[in-house]
Order: sequence, then structure tokens, then C-alpha cells
Amino acid sequence: MLHTSDFDFELPTELIASHPLQQRDASRMLVVNGNTLSDKHIRDFVDYLQPGDVVVFNNSRVIPARFDATDSHGALHEITLHTAENDKVWWGLCKKFNKIPIGEILTLTDGTTARVLNKNDDSGLELEFNCDNVFAVLDSVGKMPLPPYMKRDAEVADRERYQTVYADPLGSMAAPTAGLHFTPELMDAITQRGAKIVKITLHVGAGTWMPVKTENLNEHKMHSEWCCITPEQADIINAAKRVIAVGTTSMRTLESAATDNSMLSPDARASRVVPICRNTDIFITPGYKFRAVDVLLTNFHLPKSTLFMLVSAFAGLDEMKTAYAHAVAEKYRFFSYGDCCLLFKKENA
Repeated sequence: MLHTSDFDFELPTELIASHPLQQRDASRMLVVNGNTLSDKHIRDFVDYLQPGDVVVFNNSRVIPARFDATDSHGALHEITLHTAENDKVWWGLCKKFNKIPIGEILTLTDGTTARVLNKNDDSGLELEFNCDNVFAVLDSVGKMPLPPYMKRDAEVADRERYQTVYADPLGSMAAPTAGLHFTPELMDAITQRGAKIVKITLHVGAGTWMPVKTENLNEHKMHSEWCCITPEQADIINAAKRVIAVGTTSMRTLESAATDNSMLSPDARASRVVPICRNTDIFITPGYKFRAVDVLLTNFHLPKSTLFMLVSAFAGLDEMKTAYAHAVAEKYRFFSYGDCCLLFKKENA
């Protein structure tokens, strides 16, 4: 049985990208196909496509979900929203949230107030906003929720760069970062190769940053995130020669839809997925049987993270440790604003 410590690796801190490259498509791309490693560039991505492939993107738009609020005693708190209960009620992460009592009224910098309805160790504070439109308030006072490992405050440029060029429905508290490498020109090049593009949705929540605190993987609980694949999109995906997922969020959505598909009767099953619009808490670790995805483009992930476990399940743990050691030696840039890797599914995955 694998444990959390099996997914650890050495990473020099200077390889963590705190800022994006000037050009989106300037990133390097490590191609991992079994034990074969190739140092490429994101512009080479289209060279690995074939007519009939379907490239699946997550089009969720990042909310400027981080904001400052003052409690009734004048103490300042930084809060990052991550999950909506409804239009007015959200859960948000906050340091020292246990010191804020239920019923407390927090005041944002524009005067908007929010009442603390509940709190827990996993999700932080449950807040009810007193306003007409939470998104409009956040657009005014919020900051882009950069991951903590960047160790810096969000800058004006992050409003555009920590967002994919095809982002549409608002809902994420973190970017689907594999998509940050794509430009409109690169998107056009995909279709020129005879591949199709499908833009599904998963609103990235708190689970994307949450560390695995248990040594036993079976004891880790994933946060739930809302995702959607329409019937029309499912038809295109099911007709694909191969499915290439751009990002682990696209992968998790596709495999969630494939899991639903696997529960149908044999006669009713589509070839890969069924339409879904629901929450998913799918946790993919080695031993998982992939049903939907053939190729994955993704960034380099944190040691002992659920995302490194996912890529290890897809391409092989030993193979990924070798690939990451190569990436470190070749000084690839890691994490959200870093470089990427193109992974081919291991034969028995």
C-alpha cells in the first residue's frame, strides 16, 4: 500500500515560479512517454496531436476571491472565498478563523458587510454577504487568490495573467493553470491539426491547495468541486480518437463523468463519458483505472500533493519521480506560473 510519504521529492525553492513569463507560450514542456523524456516547448504541443483527437480545457474563470475585512474589534482579517452555498453564502479560508465568533459582522473595505454563520477546521468561515451581487463586490475590492507558495501579494498584472484566455463562467478560487500557457494562436493551431476543442467546466475550490495531512491515503478527504459536461460535449468526447486533457481539473471532470458512465448497464454505456453537472470529490491515486483520458498536459505539482498523486497514477510513480528529477536538473519552473509536462497514459493505468 502506498502512503503519502511515497510521493515526496526534493525541490529547490528557487525553481518555484513566483511570476509568469512575459509571453504565455514561452513555457517549456517536458514530454513523458513511459521511460522516454523529451525536452520540448509548449508550441510543440500541436505536434503531438492527431486528426480526430479532442483537446479538453477547463474554462472556469478565477474570481478575485481574496479580500480584507475588519471585525467589530477593529482586527483585520484576510479571507479567501472558495465554495458557494448560494448567491449570498460562501465558505472562506482565513488564518486564526477560530478567534472569530459565529454571528460576528465583518466589514469589507467598500463597506459591504458579511455575517459569520458557521465555521469548521476544513472550510474556515461560512459567510452571508449583505449585498446584491457578491461577484461585483469582489471585482471591486478583491485580489486574485495566488497560491501561498508564491510568497507575494497579487499584482495588477495577475488579473490578466492568472486567468486563461478562454475563461468564461465565474467560479474558481484558483486558476486551472495548465491552460495559462495557451494563446489564441495556439488554440487555432489545435484545430488546424484536425483536432477538436471542448471547453468543460470545473470550478476550482479549496482542495487544490489543501495538503494531504494523513499518511494513509484512504483517510484523506477531498473537497467537493462543481463540474459540468453538457450532452453535446459528451457526444464529441465519446467520438474522439484520443482525449487530451489540459489540466488535472479537466482530467478529474472527465474521469468523474466516466465513473458515472461505468455505472450504466453495458448496453447503455457510451464509449467514455456521460453528461454531468454535479459536485465531484474524486481522488485519483495509483491503482485507479482511467476510463476517459489518454494524454494529459499539466504543470509541475507540489510534493505529497493530491495532484502529484494523480499524475503518478496516470503515468507511473517511478516514471514521474524520474521525470521530476530531470525537470529539477534542467531547471524547469514549477507550480502555477511554471512550465508544463505532456504525459502519456501508462499501459496498465
